[in-house]
Amino acid sequence: METIAVQCCIAGGGPAGMMLGLLLARAGVEVLVLEKHADFLRDFRGDTIHPSTLQVMAELGVLDDFLKLPHQKAHSINAQIGNSAFAFADFSHLPTRCGFIAIMPQWDFLNFIAERGRRYPSFALRMRAEVTGLIEESGGIVGVRATTAEGDVAIRANLVVGADGRNSIVRKAGGFEILDLGAPMDVLWFGIPRRPGDPEETTGRFDAGRIFIMINRGESWQCGFVIPKDSIARIHARGLPAFREEIVNLAPFVGDRVRLLDDWASVKLLTVRVDRLRRWYRAGLLCIGDAAHAMSPIGGVGINLAIQDAVAAANVLALPLRQGRPVGDLLRRVQERRALPTRITQWLPVAVQDRVITRLIQQQAAISPPLLLRLMARFPVLRRIPGRLVGMGFRPEHVRSPEAGSLGA
Repeated sequence: METIAVQCCIAGGGPAGMMLGLLLARAGVEVLVLEKHADFLRDFRGDTIHPSTLQVMAELGVLDDFLKLPHQKAHSINAQIGNSAFAFADFSHLPTRCGFIAIMPQWDFLNFIAERGRRYPSFALRMRAEVTGLIEESGGIVGVRATTAEGDVAIRANLVVGADGRNSIVRKAGGFEILDLGAPMDVLWFGIPRRPGDPEETTGRFDAGRIFIMINRGESWQCGFVIPKDSIARIHARGLPAFREEIVNLAPFVGDRVRLLDDWASVKLLTVRVDRLRRWYRAGLLCIGDAAHAMSPIGGVGINLAIQDAVAAANVLALPLRQGRPVGDLLRRVQERRALPTRITQWLPVAVQDRVITRLIQQQAAISPPLLLRLMARFPVLRRIPGRLVGMGFRPEHVRSPEAGSLGA
């Protein structure tokens, strides 16, 4: 078995893992990121880059180059209740470099971070490398085992970071206690071509037991159809024509192309789960992102909360790791920094799920717009509140980790 030694090994090449890898390498820490897939090309992932993340990119000095990648700008989020349309969240007044959400395929975001990371000699990314277990000695974690295209490998590290998502192998192998907060819904994700003359806005549509999200991705709509929890068998039994008809009822302008959904294989099920670890760390091991707290898709905040975790972790751990100092006592500080914003960010979508979404997907009659949306329509300043909560979150992090070198070639 091949054996590698690094200062930090990160399991998972998603937003949290890649951002932490970049920040640590930027600080001169020898870091290895393990990603089990051969590339980042997986659709229907979090494609919303929120203002808080764009601010991090600005603080790293890479925002201008990042925004040269193809993307769409969403300065607000809209909701349609029955036949009435409302602006819900306004991002244009946020105290950040970018008062908008950048809608961009996640693979472009991850490839950009990987390319920037490779400019540092201490950064390494190994694709097709899947973590299978932890290496434990004297009650502490000292590395991971992984399978790669070249064979099995053991990576020994001063710190292992689990950033391998809601189905994390690391958190399972680490024996962490999980608090399940529940979720009354699942989501069907699929794409529909976008045509000239279609609306520009990213929007949510709510009507008579149906919730339908449409995200403008330029040449296509990324669509999310909310269904009651564990109801996918019933949806399939009704048949694809009935499903397409429901889509057209909610978005009539796609009636000329919805027939392109000609197979259930093109409709992906996202099983929604909301949970968090009671404790994110143990000796030699830290979990961040979805591995520490799986998020509801409401508001698309999961990717951005994960990136805030990565920034906070780098701020606390980068310098001690570079200096070869023990970081055991510092792992608690990372959780303490991020625990409250995580709990609040999870509580709000769960409250919306339990009090609003459950009622909507169970109600078959037409619904009237809630008072809050009617007030936002009358007083636009109120839209800044959800804009702040969605766009910046609670306790946005700023890059404080040191830079050992420049981003130059």
